[in-house]
Amino acid sequence: MRVSKKEGRILENAIAQWQQSGVISEQESEKLQAAYQVTPFDWKRLAKYSFWLAIICVLIALSSALADQWLIELFQRLFSAPATAKSVGLALLAAGFYYLGLRRKRTKPEKIYSNEALFFLGVAATAGSIAFLGKAVDTGSGHFSLLLLLAALVYGGLGLWFPSKLVWLFSLLSLGSWFGAETGYVSGWGAYYLGMNYPLRFVLFGLVLIFAGTWLFRYWAARLEFLRPTRAVGLLYLFIALWILSIFGNYGDPDAWRAARQIELLHWSVLFAVAALAAIFHGLKYDDGMTRGFGLTFLFINLYTRFFEYFWDSTHKAIFFAVLAASFWYLGTRAEKIWNLTPLKHLGSKSP
Repeated sequence: MRVSKKEGRILENAIAQWQQSGVISEQESEKLQAAYQVTPFDWKRLAKYSFWLAIICVLIALSSALADQWLIELFQRLFSAPATAKSVGLALLAAGFYYLGLRRKRTKPEKIYSNEALFFLGVAATAGSIAFLGKAVDTGSGHFSLLLLLAALVYGGLGLWFPSKLVWLFSLLSLGSWFGAETGYVSGWGAYYLGMNYPLRFVLFGLVLIFAGTWLFRYWAARLEFLRPTRAVGLLYLFIALWILSIFGNYGDPDAWRAARQIELLHWSVLFAVAALAAIFHGLKYDDGMTRGFGLTFLFINLYTRFFEYFWDSTHKAIFFAVLAASFWYLGTRAEKIWNLTPLKHLGSKSP
């Protein structure tokens, strides 16, 4: 088994501790030490970052090329085709990227990041194809949310078929964009829909996504791996919306929000804290690191946000930031201590 240097140090310390406490013999210690090999460099992480940097460089190169006047004129001649032709062309290009990514995934499943990079290029081409399709069929109604729904359905179907969690992630993001745009369109782009502003709507959307995803993938064993990213996106929608609600409340008019007293927004802060505590409780009860992490993170965000709200104007800035520095220092030292102890405890629980 290949492990990183950090993981190697943890294993080495754990094996030494087990041997000193008599849990394992010297022969068993040597056998365990021979069962893993420390890699001198984290090539997996390098591969991941390299492919993302390659994609970014491709986008920068395209942007630089488009900025050149001669190339602009060339592209204008090449892309003078109608929007329908552009949509079809990009759809074919996307299909090519998906085909290459799917074939490489079957023949070279160990090439995780290069396969996902091809899927990402397919996602980008698909987005362009749908955008030009919207231009081709545009009737001037402004109902562009249907295109976002189409993108969500296409990404969702492809992501579940391949399968690819990256493509599925774009499906969930497109679905959230469709929900926001559709409720805005139905309400005439007003501040409220059924008495709810945008953040409050996304609280409900996040909850529906969490529970629907949990129900679906727990009973679909072949795609159980999609449960975690679905819950993560749902929790992200939920907690970011609750955070915004705790600041602005269910107000759609900036003037009405400025006129509101701080006490009138307190119940949203309490709701935000209750949701964070519920996530922490769930994480501790079911040993779920995701819900526990979301709960702890947003509980601290809630506390620091309230600190800024209530003490920014009334406290001297030197004292204000000194208190912040002390709290972050304490939080960092506690997190560092937990990080150093947890791996050894985890290994100790699996000792022979």
